[in-house]
Amino acid sequence: MSENQKIREQVVALLTWQDAHVGYDRALEGLPEKLRGERPKGMAHSVWEIVEHLRLAQEDMLDFSRNPKYEERTWPDEYWPKSPRPNDAAAWRSSLKAFHADLDAFCALMRDPANDLYEPFKWGSGQTLLREALVIADHNAYHVGEIVAVRRALGAWG
Repeated sequence: MSENQKIREQVVALLTWQDAHVGYDRALEGLPEKLRGERPKGMAHSVWEIVEHLRLAQEDMLDFSRNPKYEERTWPDEYWPKSPRPNDAAAWRSSLKAFHADLDAFCALMRDPANDLYEPFKWGSGQTLLREALVIADHNAYHVGEIVAVRRALGAWG
């Protein structure tokens, strides 16, 4: 395996939380449906808001990374849901499924040796595929930790 492929696989491992901390699925495992839209006292977001923000932001970074005609979204309106609660259980399931599909698609971009990790995209302002991967990993890890904190505040962790 080439050094470049080793880096790709290490970044994919980082993106899919195979190492040091609670991952996305574990952070959401066993969360009662009635608590998905609850904002604990003193906290800005519900678990649903964080889950949907993760999906929207990751979807945007995936789009940016593969779409030469990428159009920037409006912050914060297009990165956060309008409601602290999902419309129904189907909306919840759909968000989780889309998050995983987009993460899988991004990991496929990372694994593909035809995609240069270091060459800046012809669009954007100097971003590279490796940079986008690291931003996704960092952003997702931050908000997964936030999900755990919200669940603790709701008495629904551990």
